[in-house]
Amino acid sequence: MTSSILKISPLGSVWETIDPFLICVHHNDEYPPGNENFGPQNGIEAISRSESSKSNRWSMYHGKKVPGFPAHPHRGFETITIVRKGLVDHSDSLGICARYGDGDVQWLTAGRGIVHSEVFPLLNKDKSNPLDLIQIWLNLPAENKLVDPNFTMIWAKDIPQYSFWKLNKKTEVHCIAGEFLGKANSKMPKPPPNSWAADLANNVAIWTIKMESGATWILPPTQVQDIRRQLFFFAGDSLSIDGYLVSRHSAIEIRSDRSVQLTGGAGPTEILMLQGRPLNEPVVQHGPFVMNSREEIIDAMNDFKNSRFGTWNWTDDEPVHGPINQKFVSG
Repeated sequence: MTSSILKISPLGSVWETIDPFLICVHHNDEYPPGNENFGPQNGIEAISRSESSKSNRWSMYHGKKVPGFPAHPHRGFETITIVRKGLVDHSDSLGICARYGDGDVQWLTAGRGIVHSEVFPLLNKDKSNPLDLIQIWLNLPAENKLVDPNFTMIWAKDIPQYSFWKLNKKTEVHCIAGEFLGKANSKMPKPPPNSWAADLANNVAIWTIKMESGATWILPPTQVQDIRRQLFFFAGDSLSIDGYLVSRHSAIEIRSDRSVQLTGGAGPTEILMLQGRPLNEPVVQHGPFVMNSREEIIDAMNDFKNSRFGTWNWTDDEPVHGPINQKFVSG
């Protein structure tokens, strides 16, 4: 192992992250054609609805009619949802609804509390409805745990992209958050105001990296001290990091203060990079609530029981926003 690598862990169903991140999950489903209720044709009764079920190469997760995650609460952290392929219908207790996907990113600050639904409508009735998304949980500092919730939409066209070539092999980097090569891109929407990522001194970065077969790229060092950096190698047959071969999909913590050479294996290689200054605060999690103490978790549960974190304006817990394949945000 090279001196650039600090730790390697195999990827499971939930990816192990480092402070200031909490968890990361990758949903990659080959959904069949949809029915009149935007769910899968000929299949719901045949499979388990649990997240671990992959019969027929797709899962309903917690959806009853439409695959996805019907109305559920959050408090104390942020969700960052990168939809690589397919569509997501969002609804929340702020009264906001949206349809986004195919490269878009949604950044949701739960703060003191929000209820939202994330479902995957199967709009195509005569062909498959593939879905590929990554959701990242980013912690909020103690002082911002109870801020007002915030919804931010980052459309694909607004995400900076950079291409690098070496020996006619391309590496493409999409910068969802953070500076790149020491510069902030003024065209990209800023993170929500109370996010740990909003302060550039925290050097939070979220990049996706796609390498052609055999491509080589030098990952630049950070410009700030005491920053942690992690690579998630999740697609491709292998990845070389400063000459060390990683032959299984893994979470790899690397040093952030030095350049690191990445080389893809045979076929395309894909990597998610997360980095940031750690919060170094206690983390107490109970399901969808992430606070700093057990007492705060109890307060969260009581607040949700009493207030439901706002008003739910839809007739069911897994609303779909119509049959038209068109992205939007409203509310």
